[in-house]
Amino acid sequence: MSAVPAEEPVASPENAVPLLNLANVLTGVRLVLVPFFLLALLHLDGTDLAWRLVAALLFAVAAITDRFDGEIARKRGLVTSFGKIADPIADKALMGAALVGLSVLGLLPWWVTVVIMGREIGVTLLRFWVIRHGVIPASKGGKLKTLVQTFAIGVYVLPLTLLLPTMAGAVEVVRWTLMAVAIVLTVVTGLDYVVRAVRLRAAARAALRRA
Repeated sequence: MSAVPAEEPVASPENAVPLLNLANVLTGVRLVLVPFFLLALLHLDGTDLAWRLVAALLFAVAAITDRFDGEIARKRGLVTSFGKIADPIADKALMGAALVGLSVLGLLPWWVTVVIMGREIGVTLLRFWVIRHGVIPASKGGKLKTLVQTFAIGVYVLPLTLLLPTMAGAVEVVRWTLMAVAIVLTVVTGLDYVVRAVRLRAAARAALRRA
């Protein structure tokens, strides 16, 4: 039997990976932070500077865990079934809580929340629709969409109009510009996902007919 080269580590089976690992802990932290973030954002109808800063800090921490948990799981061989399910749930919980909270406060129109969350829910349903045919990898556009969405929402959560009342007009222009880019990316990448899902399903069905 030939020896395995030292530079090519053998991946551990998923059932051998401990459930309590760094990647899953980061995902769990993000889930736990969501209700505290929402409470801080909505405290005193979002008019208290200190609580809005707390909300912005919690959102930033949660967003950072989203950046690293999946990467750590893949690089360190810590992928688990729990992580595969909990990670997207935590992502959507954080973004959904932020969007709904901002709309409740009147800082963001409800149609923006509906468009973004509608896309995320629709893509999740599409994943279930084609999951037995294969997995559609995240595109560069999808990753850019997530980055811009997170940054745009973060700028809305940050109480810039309370910190810079004399520049409220300029702040709104910056906010809307970032959110407009996020909305465009959200719609375009959502349509791209639909096309790729339909193609994957059609290719799988064609392959079955040829078999």
